[in-house]
Amino acid sequence: MYARRVPKILQDGASPLVRNAGVVATEVIREAIIDGRLAPGERLKEEELARELGLSRTPIREALAVLQAEGLVDTAPNKGATVRSHDAEDLDDLYRLRALLEGYAASRAATKMEREQVAELFASCERFEALADGDVAPLVKENMHFHSTIVDAAASGRVAELVRKVIELPLVYRSYIWYSPEQRRISAHFHRQISVAIEARDADRAESLMKEHVFEARDLLVRHVRDLERAG
Repeated sequence: MYARRVPKILQDGASPLVRNAGVVATEVIREAIIDGRLAPGERLKEEELARELGLSRTPIREALAVLQAEGLVDTAPNKGATVRSHDAEDLDDLYRLRALLEGYAASRAATKMEREQVAELFASCERFEALADGDVAPLVKENMHFHSTIVDAAASGRVAELVRKVIELPLVYRSYIWYSPEQRRISAHFHRQISVAIEARDADRAESLMKEHVFEARDLLVRHVRDLERAG
């Protein structure tokens, strides 16, 4: 009989947490889910998480409740908590919402973004293009920075909150793993063209390009998940 794999959620070399704080546990578990160390469908046992993080079970329980409210964790009676899974149709729906929200954010950003923020968008484009193929973690981080810069410049707390909810889930599915070099170049091209449109204060073009960019990413991820569903 095979032993159950204990989920590894701390980064290599990291020490167990010593503070008994639900907010800290929430941040660490959220990060582990988003970067793929805890995969969709994986069980989240309070006792195991508490032992690895060096915490009591109370902050772990609090953290799982917060993550459930954020849509990253599911709980069921007698089954406990698991990392939330989504089928292809659900992901397609999320990306449609993301396109609307980020398109709107890009449109607002084009009318509000300061010169320093525009410069940071172009700097992000340079860093994104310079990353080596197969270097997934830095790619995800830089992509998030680019999109977050635009959302921040939109200066709408409501939009920022909604965007965060629909932008994290594709990261859970690690969509960039399946990007070919050509698909990465397409993504980089969209980043640069969106930056140009925002610099030119062209709100309509910035919105249109952002929507097209999001749908391009959606097509790749949804196609892959549907392939997995058919294979399963």
